[in-house]
This record gives sequence, structure tokens and C-alpha cells, in this order.
Amino acid sequence: MLENFEFYLFLVLLITMLIMLAKKIQVAYPVLLVLAGLLISFIPGVPPIKIEPELIFIIFLPPLLYEAAWSTSWKELWRWRRIIFSFAFVVVFFTALSVAVFANYFIPGFSLALGFLLGGIVSPPDAVSAGAILKFVKVPKRLASILEGESLLNDASSLIIFRFAMIAAATGQFVWHEAAGSFVWMCIGGVGIGLVIAYIFMKMHKILPTDSNTDILLTFIAPFSMYLAAEQLHASGVLAVVSGGLFLSYRSHDFLSSASRIRTVTVWESFCFLLNGIVFMLIGLDLPEIVSGLGDTDIYTAIGYGIAVTAVLIVVRIFAGYAAVITTLIMRNFITVADAQAPGWQTPMIIGWTGMRGVVSLAAALSIPLTLDDGTPFPQRNLILFITFVVILLTLLVQGLTLPFLLKKFPPIDRDFMRSEKEIDYEIQNSLAQVAVDKIRSNYADKIESFPALKDQLQKYENQLSSSEIIINYAEYRNIYIDILETQRSWLIHKNREELLLDEEIIRKHLRLLDLQEERLNMKS
Repeated sequence: MLENFEFYLFLVLLITMLIMLAKKIQVAYPVLLVLAGLLISFIPGVPPIKIEPELIFIIFLPPLLYEAAWSTSWKELWRWRRIIFSFAFVVVFFTALSVAVFANYFIPGFSLALGFLLGGIVSPPDAVSAGAILKFVKVPKRLASILEGESLLNDASSLIIFRFAMIAAATGQFVWHEAAGSFVWMCIGGVGIGLVIAYIFMKMHKILPTDSNTDILLTFIAPFSMYLAAEQLHASGVLAVVSGGLFLSYRSHDFLSSASRIRTVTVWESFCFLLNGIVFMLIGLDLPEIVSGLGDTDIYTAIGYGIAVTAVLIVVRIFAGYAAVITTLIMRNFITVADAQAPGWQTPMIIGWTGMRGVVSLAAALSIPLTLDDGTPFPQRNLILFITFVVILLTLLVQGLTLPFLLKKFPPIDRDFMRSEKEIDYEIQNSLAQVAVDKIRSNYADKIESFPALKDQLQKYENQLSSSEIIINYAEYRNIYIDILETQRSWLIHKNREELLLDEEIIRKHLRLLDLQEERLNMKS
């Protein structure tokens, strides 16, 4: 690996540049990274890239799922739990079944077991792909919550299908009652193990004398501990990481200090930013090895199979989107549903069009063994791998590139937020100011005159409440405020250079405070 260090360093630099370009031209960065990987793979002399499945499942998958779980709203996940769980489990199984039937009838040499194996690989939309693309397109909050929640859980259900199909394809046997028992244990055991380990880590944060740095290190150890422990006990490592991450995220204010929370979010965002970039670049770079594995299979025929399987996946998912709406409209007569109103035809269509596949599918395909226990080649392994690659490429490029157009042409109905974000933000700020004024007046009235800083803070809160105007041109106000902060920052830097005996740590502390004020402005914009 060291002999290609310069090449890997170049890839990291290229990934950074392409992500900046993607933001500039308003294209989801996974699309550009996969295309760049494809182009680089054709350059003569480029070192061969081989994706090890263990590398994806152990090194990439736990931290990416963990960060996604921390970013997911538990409230939204619970609100849309029925449709999320139906898409993450029922729809994934139905998709795998559809692919299995299609492969069995239309792809020569594919048994139903091999079809299920392929279906288990390509059935789950990828959490990383969905999260990356949703950051570049504007979708209603409910739609984003459903897609993010589904993508967190569907890897677990698809990998369970994949494992059982692998056994059936390799042995020719499938015992339903054993499979059902294993499925229950993988789900319940995975969630239980994740919660237990998450609870242990929460107690470690509370009991041990941690600081921001050690808190961050513990958050890095947690997802790998959850994943490996669950896999060792033959449960779902994916569900362990997701459940543990959701638990710790929900309780983060109980065991992490404000400094730890701020720094942890920053570090994790940067870390997963790099991992995401590497993952999508690797997909494109792996093309030569995948094509070489086809052997005697005609590449154009294999591409045709890949296109057909992709079409099956898209049609089944769109059908599932409309089926979910119809089911909700029927069930509203018997139970309380999250939204009893018809969402319109646009929302199911968009849900159906957001099924981008990613590196987890590729890693699952690569993990198929080369040979069976008796030494004979694993049937159709190379074709399964190539079809998986075509599915990933088509869903990322076709759906990823056309999704912004579809959202603009057929915008889904958003009933959740009738008011603008600025209005809600302003209302919350005023409410927080009122809470602070009430607290000071009721608990610290006798201290107001004794502490000038407290008196000044009270005055700021009351001034905020007395101002009933919403800042119309927030962008202009933000530019003015940032200019003031820049002037203060320049003064601090100049003072630090002029006074040699001034403690630089004090200057750095005030610079960090200015940075935090600027970051607050950016969060509001």
C-alpha cells in the first residue's frame, strides 16, 4: 500500500476538488465521484483497486451508519415509523422477490436461490447515497425523514436476505423455520446488543473523568464495538449500530458537555465527509476488476441484464410508494395515522425515484465466495457482481441527476411547515428570550444590581422581546454582522502581534468565540 501512497493522496485531493465542484454546479457529489473513478480506471498505469468486503462492512459501514443515526430525528422516525418499517423490511423483501422471479425466468443459469441472492444485494437503497443526494435537493421534511429512516434500516433486512440466499444457493437447501428463527434473533438481538453497548458507553461518559478529546475518541470506538459484538453473536451489526446511535443521540445532552457536543459534531462531519468521498470514488475505480471477472460472458448482454434489473427495481419501488399511500388511506378508517390526508401523486413518485444504490450492495456482491465447499466455482458470481455494478451506476447517475428536475417540475405537497423557516426561527428566539427573562426575574431579581453582566444580559433579552420586527433582508444583515466580526477578529490578531507578553491562549479563546458567533449566523441563513 505504501508504494501507492502518492496515488491515494492524489485521490483524496481529487475527491475534495470534485465535491467543491459539485456544490458549485449544484450536482450531488456521489455522481461526480463515481464518474471520476470510472474515468481514472481507464488511465494506463493506474494502480489496480480491489475493494475488500471486510473493509466496507467493518471500516466504512459502522461509522457512516452511526453518524447518520446521530443526525436522524427520533421524533420524525417515530412519527413515520409505519411507512419507514414497511419500506425497510416489507418493500425490501418484495423487491428481492421480484428480482429473484425476474432473474429466474429471464437470465439463463439463474435459479430462484441465485435470484434471491441478487435481489438481496440490490434491493436496499443506500443510506450514504440517499443522505448525500438529499443534501443537494430541497424536499419536504416528511419525505426526507422517511427516506433517511428507511435507509438506516434497510441494509439490515437486505443483508439478512443475502445471508439466507447465500446458504440456499450454496447448499441447495432452505429450512424455513430455522430461517425465521434466525431472522427474529438477528433483528431483536441486533437492536438489543446495540442498546446495551450504547448504555455502557453512556455510563462511561458519565462516570469517567472525560474531556472533549476523550469523549470524541469514545464516540469513535462505540459504533465498531456495537457492530463487531452483534456480528460475533450472529445478530445484525447494522441494527446494533443504528439502534445504539439513535439511543446515544437522543440522550447526548445527558452525558456530553456543550464543548464535547460541538467538537464531536465537527469531527464526525469531517470524518464522514472523507469516508463518503472515498466510498463513491472506489465504486468507479473498481470497474476494471469487475469487467475482467466476466470472462466469457458477453459484456453487452450483461449490461442488458443490469439495465433490466434496474428497471425492475425502479418499477417495484414506485409501485410500493403508491401502495403505501393507498394502504394509509384505507387504514385511516381504523387506526390513527401520521397524516390522514392524501399526499398527492407527486410524493409516491419521488419516493419511488429516490432508490439510489451504493457501496453496501457492491460490498455484499464482492463477499460472495469464489468457490463452493466442494471446490467448484460459485455459480454466476461474476455476472451477479457486474449486474450489481450496473445497477449502482445507473441509479446514481440516472436517478441522482434527474431527481432535482423532478422535484422542480413536480414539487411534492408539504403540509408540515406552512410558515417559513425564518418565522419559526424568530418565534423560537423570542420564546427563549421570554424564558430567560422569566427565570432572571423570578429567581435572581435580587442579583440584578449586584452583577452588571447579568443586568446587561437581561436588557438584551428584553430588547429582543420589545422588537416585533422580523428582519426582512436577513442576508444583508448577516453581511453587516460578519463584517463587524471580521473587524473584531483583525483587532485581536493585531493586538496579539503587538503585545509580546500577552497570553496567546486568551486571544485564541476570543477568536473561537467570534467563530461561534459567525457559525450561529450561518446556521440561520
